[in-house]
Amino acid sequence: MARIAEWTAISTTETGSGRASATPAASARPAPGPSAGERMAARSAARASGTPRDGDEDAPDARALGASGAVANDAGPEDVDVGSADGAPVASSADRATMDYETLRDEAMGCTRCGLSETRNNVVFSDGNPNARLVVVGEAPGANEDRTGVPFVGAAGKLLDLILASVDLSREDSVYICNVLKCRPPGNRNPQAEEIQACSPFLKRQLALVQPEALLAVGTFAAQLLTGRDRPLGKLRGEVHSYEGIPLVVTYHPAALLRNSGWVRPTWDDVQLLRRVMDE
Repeated sequence: MARIAEWTAISTTETGSGRASATPAASARPAPGPSAGERMAARSAARASGTPRDGDEDAPDARALGASGAVANDAGPEDVDVGSADGAPVASSADRATMDYETLRDEAMGCTRCGLSETRNNVVFSDGNPNARLVVVGEAPGANEDRTGVPFVGAAGKLLDLILASVDLSREDSVYICNVLKCRPPGNRNPQAEEIQACSPFLKRQLALVQPEALLAVGTFAAQLLTGRDRPLGKLRGEVHSYEGIPLVVTYHPAALLRNSGWVRPTWDDVQLLRRVMDE
């Protein structure tokens, strides 16, 4: 199909973002907020890095990250308070669960709940329409996202936009985009358990505020967090899951498609499944 050929052309000619070029994986509706975050603390020495594997079926699962990892069950990401990296006061779980959109965003922009606050340039909160029909959840910002404060930019973002357009969706009108982590892990390494634990309450509240018709999880960490299952990505895709009653479809991260065009056809099948769910 022409659409698949277009995706494949991008995946074989461009390298991506999404996790930098190495891998680019309430009843009232909130008003849209600015996309780009304010510049945050200057970088300090990078923490230990690993190999990022967005969409890799052999990537470590969220449960394997450690006993403290915040892995979702049907109630959603675990909402626990871990304190801030610098000892500053943070909002309680109860406070965060009742925040409106702008208050939540402001809280995230100044977050120091984990060590990523020391190395980020920008908090990457969201992009798209907060009144969206669909929420796309990725893994973590890459270098381009850290620089701009906007999720899914560069080649991976371009590919994501094409994927969404193939089922008549766009971030301008009908899609809201965010990540499990709001700050870039140094060296584009995989998210760590304590980082997921610290950041997932923001994601949980974002989803509660947007109230989408459906969710699309792209990449291993987003898929395992939202499904609450510790299976490889390839064994989670191809079926409709449920996150707090919201239909959830899992697929490969656009960055993974930039590295492996063999995943383009399965991703096509996944977004067609998503479209059928949204048309029901």
